[in-house]
Amino acid sequence: MRQIILDTETTGLRVEDGNRILEIAAVEMLSRKLSSPDKHLHCYINPERESEEGALNVHGLTQDFLADKPKFADIAHEFIDFVRDAELIIHNAPFDVGYLNMELGRLGLGKITDYVSGVIDTLAMAKDNFPGKRNSLDALCDRYEIDRSNRVLHGALIDCELLAEVYLCLTRGQDSLLIDFGGGGESAGGGLSLQSRPRGPLKVLAPSEAELAEHAAYLDTLDKSVKGQCLWRAIENPPAAESAA
Repeated sequence: MRQIILDTETTGLRVEDGNRILEIAAVEMLSRKLSSPDKHLHCYINPERESEEGALNVHGLTQDFLADKPKFADIAHEFIDFVRDAELIIHNAPFDVGYLNMELGRLGLGKITDYVSGVIDTLAMAKDNFPGKRNSLDALCDRYEIDRSNRVLHGALIDCELLAEVYLCLTRGQDSLLIDFGGGGESAGGGLSLQSRPRGPLKVLAPSEAELAEHAAYLDTLDKSVKGQCLWRAIENPPAAESAA
């Protein structure tokens, strides 16, 4: 499967305010392995406008630096050809997809989903895996012990490289079955057999006091938002236990 880890940097947070894309990076991954750097796409783009102060503080790309760079119209077809039929992997996909749709729409080129096989939002995946936790790219790198020491400012290319590692960690269960293609691993009928590995005793990690306090605080917030109808609280304190007390 061909997948593209994609990230953009923009002149501001809201596409509705006329902000534009000023950097695109797209990193190719084939069968869960990153391709060589010459197979990646990385473009700085002249957005034809200044960046908002908040965005400039994030990416550091000034209009002076971008003034001689190609405009989106100049790289649009190269970009489309690169991502065509691939599955996109994006952190907070609605943001980047919204900007890509805007830029393509300005050129009468439709939407990004017209060209790709699908879009995976790793932020949504992380929220499912770690509800109530911080799930920014930095937070996920820290959680998975991925080195982000080179990420001083946000940059589309380095963010893609980090996101590729995060995505592989988020989906590592997909590699849990090992298929042996060697002669010794074939079944009597000549087919492929699954190899099993001996398992050690299951490790049980007890939560720390800080984690228990964070869990309780989260349940307090959740219980308040549903007006005392939090199912988790009902499970922790069943009516029978309350009457026995």
